[in-house]
Amino acid sequence: MNDIPCRVPEATPLIAVVDLAVRFGDFEAVRGVSVALDSRAIHAVIGPNGAGKTTLFNAISGFAKPTRGRVVLAGVDVTNYAPDRLARLGLARSFQICSIFPNLTAGDNIRVALTRHLSGLQLLRRRARRDSLAIQVEGLLREAGLESEGNRRAGDLPYGRRRLLEIVTTIAMAPKLLLLDEPTAGLAREDVAPVIALIRRVALRCGVLLVEHNLNVVESLATRVTVLADGRVLCEGPYHDVARDARVIAAYIGVPRNAGT
Repeated sequence: MNDIPCRVPEATPLIAVVDLAVRFGDFEAVRGVSVALDSRAIHAVIGPNGAGKTTLFNAISGFAKPTRGRVVLAGVDVTNYAPDRLARLGLARSFQICSIFPNLTAGDNIRVALTRHLSGLQLLRRRARRDSLAIQVEGLLREAGLESEGNRRAGDLPYGRRRLLEIVTTIAMAPKLLLLDEPTAGLAREDVAPVIALIRRVALRCGVLLVEHNLNVVESLATRVTVLADGRVLCEGPYHDVARDARVIAAYIGVPRNAGT
């Protein structure tokens, strides 16, 4: 099967998840979920523990096999595509746990991402044009606020800085769609604002779909919010609308606003 987008209207979403279901034995973790996201938009998925958020992300990004429904990325039906095939089509995912190379410097982590698709010959040519690559690395470090730490071993960075490095390394892959799984999980309060600012800048060049437990972050970032409960869509809309929805309030009873959900 060729990864060639079909001809679609301009109004077609960047990604459309249609009636998606994921079952593990007798347990259906995701039950007929539909979500659509346009380019250069930030869409958040929230919900209580066990709502199906991470399973939904796993199905979209190729780490779980749907039992029903479709995932369409940029006009291509990518249902059941493997993660590496999805990456070639422009889908990148950042996980809850930092997935950087700890023994490389911050700059070298970005350099690896920038050169991931180059052949040996292209890499040799790239070495002959190191100035160009260095400019790109420096620009991405600056975008993440890590310009003073480019030569520092990534594993020695504080957790919040490693999180920024992971996100900007993912940006270096030039995705069409970026999936962020709890980007502010475990961050100290002072580290949250730089991550929010970086995600805003990311959304100027690609679509962003994120699962996030910190509702202050969701309120600050998301243009649209989908609320899941028991594997189904409870409601969807702008943050301030869903936050006032009686069904959402009931789902979050007993859960502090800034607590994990």
